[in-house]
This record gives sequence, C-alpha cells and structure tokens, in this order.
Amino acid sequence: MNGTSEGPAPAADLGPAVTESDDDLAPRAGSTGRTGPPAYRSVFATAPLAMAVVDTEGLVVSANDSLGTLLGTDPAALAGGVAADLVDLASDAGTWHAYREVLRGHRSRLRCTRRLKRADGHSLWAQVTVEPLADTGDSADSGDSGDGVAPGLLLSVADVSARRELQARLRHLQMHDPVTRLPNRALFFERLTAALEAESYEHGGTGRIGVCYLDLDGFKAVNDTHGHRVGDRLLAAVAERLTRCAEEAAHARSGAPLVARLGGDEFALLVEDSTGTDQLADLAGAVLAALQPPFELSDRRLSVTASVGVVERHTAGTTPTALMQAADTTLYWAKADGRARWTLFDPERNANRMTRQALAATLRPAIERGEFALEYQPLVGMEDGRVRGVEALIRWNHPQFGVLAPNRFIALAEEDGSIVPLGRWILRTACHQARRWQLAHPDEPPIFVSVNVAVRQVWDSDLVADVARTLEETGLAPHLLQLELTESAVMGSAGRPLQVLKALSDMGVHIAIDDFGTGYSNLAYLSRLPVSVLKLDGAFVRGFQYAAVSDAGSGEVANPADEVIVEAMVQLAHRLGLTVTAECVETSDQATRLRRIGCDTGQGWLYSRPVAPDRISALLGHAGPGGPAGVQAGVGNP
Repeated sequence: MNGTSEGPAPAADLGPAVTESDDDLAPRAGSTGRTGPPAYRSVFATAPLAMAVVDTEGLVVSANDSLGTLLGTDPAALAGGVAADLVDLASDAGTWHAYREVLRGHRSRLRCTRRLKRADGHSLWAQVTVEPLADTGDSADSGDSGDGVAPGLLLSVADVSARRELQARLRHLQMHDPVTRLPNRALFFERLTAALEAESYEHGGTGRIGVCYLDLDGFKAVNDTHGHRVGDRLLAAVAERLTRCAEEAAHARSGAPLVARLGGDEFALLVEDSTGTDQLADLAGAVLAALQPPFELSDRRLSVTASVGVVERHTAGTTPTALMQAADTTLYWAKADGRARWTLFDPERNANRMTRQALAATLRPAIERGEFALEYQPLVGMEDGRVRGVEALIRWNHPQFGVLAPNRFIALAEEDGSIVPLGRWILRTACHQARRWQLAHPDEPPIFVSVNVAVRQVWDSDLVADVARTLEETGLAPHLLQLELTESAVMGSAGRPLQVLKALSDMGVHIAIDDFGTGYSNLAYLSRLPVSVLKLDGAFVRGFQYAAVSDAGSGEVANPADEVIVEAMVQLAHRLGLTVTAECVETSDQATRLRRIGCDTGQGWLYSRPVAPDRISALLGHAGPGGPAGVQAGVGNP
C-alpha cells in the first residue's frame, strides 16, 4: 500500500456540522444534553460518508454502515480492530508519526491518500482524514471524564478512485503525443531526470545511461508533397517500428528502452542502466535496420531513413541538459556525415566544436583589439629566380589558442559576416606595407600586393569603393594591387560579382584566380572574365615529385599526367594573355620542370616559408637588376 501525509487541510468539520447545524439535534444552553448522543449516533450511522470512531488507544469503537460498505465487510466486525491497520496508516514512517501525533493531541488533523483493499479483493483509492472528536458534553454516555478532553478520534474515508482515474487519464494525455501515442518530451525528460538521480542505481545498477536521438531524413519533403495527414500517419508507423525495436532490444536488467517523440520528426530512445557503448551502438543499428523497409500507407509506398546521434556515459556528473546537448550535437554530426547513419559522441570532436564556437564568438572583437597580423611568402620568377612578390598570410594571435592559421577561422568569418571588416583590415594593411616597401627601395621596380577576397565581401560590401579609398589613402598605384578569388567563386560570377570584377579591372586592379584547376574549369567562361593571372593549385605541382623519386632509384613509376595537364593550362593561359603562378613548389626538380613548360612564377617552401615584413625588405635590398617584383597578401591559404 502507498500513501502520503498531506497535513492539515480545510475540509468539512463533521463534529461541528453535526452539533451546530440543527437545533433539534444539538443540546441547548443549560440543558442536560441527554438528546445529544442519540442524535449524534443517528447521524453517524446514516451518514453517506464512511466513518469510524477511534478511541485514544487507536482502536475502533464503532463504524458506520458506509464504511462497512466501502470496505466490503460488516461494520460491526470492525469494532475493536486497530484503526491504523484498517486504513494502512503504518505503511510509511511519516504518516505513522503524524497519526500518533493526532492521537496524542499534538496535531489537529491528518489527511492522506491510501490504496485500500476490500474484503472481496478489489482495490480502491481512498482519502483518509483523522481528527479529534468534539466533546458532546455528556460524560456518562461518552465515557469522558468530564474535563472537556475529546473522547477520541473521528476517522473518515472517502472513495477517490474515480478522481484518481480521471487524473491518471489527464496525465496520460498530458504526457503522451497524440499522433504516435508515444511518451512526449515532458515525460521523456521526467524519466531522464529520475534516471540520473544517484539513488536510482544504489541497488545493483551500472550507474550508466544512454540515449539514441534520431531525426528522420527528408521528412519535410513528405509533408510538402503528400500533406500533413500522410506525414502524421508516417510518424505513427515509424513509432510502431521503434517500439518493436525497443522491445526486441530489451535488456534483462533495465527492460525495454523508453521510446519518445520529442517533437516534429525527432524521436529518442532512453536506455537506463546501460552496459556500455556497444549496447547503444547495437540499438542504433537495429533502429536504422527497422526503418529500411518501405512503409505501406494505404495507396502510398514511402521510404524514409534516419540519422541517429548516440551518447552513452556515466550518470555521475551528468545533467539532462548536458546529455541531450551531446545527443543533439552527435545527431548533427550524423546528418553532416551523410545521413542514414548513426554517429557516436566523440569528446575530442566536441572539443573542436566548442573551440570553433569560442573562436566565432571572439572573432569580431579580435579585429578591434588588433590580434591579427600578416606574414609574407615570396613569389619567385621561374626564369631568373628573382623575388617577384610574396604571399602575405593572415595570422590570428589568439590569447588562448596561440597563433592560428587562416584555415581555423576564415570559414567562420565568412559564415557570420565578419569577413567584411576583416577583409578591409587586410586590404588596408597589405597596401600600406606594399607602399612602404616601394618607398624603402626606390631603386627597385615597385612590387604588387595580392589580397584574397571572399565572395561574401563582394556581396555584402561596396568592394569597389573600399579598394578606391584604400588606394587613395595609401598612395599605392592600382596596377600594384592584385585581388584573388577562388576558381569556384569567379567561374560562377554573374550579376553583381561580375560587375564588381569588371569595375575593379577598369580601375587598373589585377584580378587573379586562385586554386585554378580544382573548381568548375569553365574555359569558355574564363575568356570573358577580367582576369590577368591564374594560380595553379598545388595538387598538380605536388604530382611532379614522383619523377624525382623514380630517378633516385626507389622504384616509383612517374606519372606524366600532371605535367601534361599543367603544360596545357599554361599554354592556354598564355594564349589568353594571362600569366601563371605555380603554388606549393617544394623541390628544385619541380621548379626546373615548371620552368621548362613555361610557368611564369613559383611559390612554395623551396623559396621561403611565410616571414615577417622586415624579412621581405631584406630580400628586396639584396635583389639585383631584373624585372618587376611583387608581394602577394592573402587570407585564404595557410
């Protein structure tokens, strides 16, 4: 049996109701009170509320017919019995203590709910109230000593089974999804919170918990194509399969996982007292297999897949919020990795994600705090070996993570739009530096500076105005500035981007295509773009190294395909009036072969790693007579 003490609560006070509500039944002032007890006994016996009189020792003095009917027994047989046993008041320590306090007169009332068992075996929920009886004033009949002390207690029992059943139905509706009839988010988190409590695992449990958090792939298309009614039927069918899957995967210790619909097309399976990641991985695999067969929905045959995020860990130190955040992150990974798969939570990958978020949050303030700097890597003429320029790479001197290369933050800057102010800073800094080199070496031909530009800079800012203003402020000639865009960005240019490129070219600024050969490679479109330089992707140049390895006698077979492709691109560029720069030149053999096929300039570790501006000044100071030198500043390359 079960019950909870509710303490004093306002309710009908049966003593005063009997002795004060009817003048014919209550003793009048100054009377002998002989009419009181018979009237009291008459009301007590015929009252619809089940009641019993209990003496100060806790024994039943008498019970009315309603109590006998409620318990399915003769009321006379209840007399002399222990009242606490009659209504199960001793089943928990709190209620038993409160009851004893009422018996001793130290507490005015006890009210609690108990599940009672009738004589015929049926059970019912009852609200039990125990309170002192008011003194009737007739000591002879009541057995009272006449000192005014209450002769005992009144025990009343009300059948609340119907109310409890209604409450249970309402709670079920509140805690279950009407479409799938699965537990909803509220019930899921209620169970999850209870499962994470330490006492839940004090009796032989594993102290672990697991969640499979899944999302249907492409469910929105089902709703958009077939309507929400079909979508709801598909969700119900998915719920049935998930439930069967959970029942089949039921573990002997913890039982079947809880299957819940968290909202939309998201479901979760909660495994309490899990045994490790293998158990959750097997469950996730079973879920994906269960969803593979097509769903037959009346005249429609629909197929659906799911992505599943799997998290399994110790309960100690885990909160519902932290667990579900990990599950949600892992579900996102499963989607990003290609969908229709399950992915296990990876703390290291999550740490990288957290680092990425931290970088994104501090990116804009870092620009204002001046945490960025440019380094420069030389561009070298393939014919004479002179420094024609350098590629200046942006670095972030992060106070927490140290020096960061652009591949750690440029994509973040493009996502949140901070690439626009960052790009302005790079443009201004690079042009100022190029002008300083020009003034510091007046006897040398002026050098150009090349700045990488993101597509979002073209769309989100007035790039033409920014360039014109920077050139005017720094005094750098337009032909000494080169702007680089990736091949995929330039080849797809139309509308505003193409207009911007043409306006910059008309201004005298050179336009270069970076990483050429890895994107669209739309050669017909290339001839119509205002482009002056192609930068060959380093993947082609790296392929040249196999010939050198083969010449050394290692047995490697040289593949001439890369050299043939590079030679063809160089010839094509020259016929279009473009110059060609080869990236990632690391060996003298690569440089020799690039020179032989006509490449104009080279860039890579063979010549120099990225260095500070003063190192470039030193290189320019030692340069002899030759053609024009150049400096390239970029944001997109490491």
